[in-house]
Amino acid sequence: MASIFSKIINGDIPCYKIAENEEFFAFLDVNPVQPGHTLVVPKKEIDYIFDIEDDVLGRYMAFAKKVAKAVKKATNCIKVGVAVVGLEVPHSHIHLVPLNQVNDLNFEHKMTLPKEKMEEIAQSIRQYI
Repeated sequence: MASIFSKIINGDIPCYKIAENEEFFAFLDVNPVQPGHTLVVPKKEIDYIFDIEDDVLGRYMAFAKKVAKAVKKATNCIKVGVAVVGLEVPHSHIHLVPLNQVNDLNFEHKMTLPKEKMEEIAQSIRQYI
């Protein structure tokens, strides 16, 4: 069965898309820990990030880096934090979270933002891709 991320990539579930190429896809987390919290996933379903072949993993990180730079510019944060947890969805994903203080990367404090705000954030990030 396809993961929720594969369903998002295939357009079966709507998302706030940030960027994509032939291998990877980036979109806003619908329950962000900070505004601008973005997920980066490979289009091929691979559960564990360290099961990804080395050359693909390098391209995955380079794609995430490009997205992170756009997130930083769009949110005017100090840094973009990176987390790979991988327990909640069996499809590798990198969390990119705008940081202004250490506590900003706390998965216990998820938020819900209005659709209009999510669209505004997505558009703001996309302009820097």
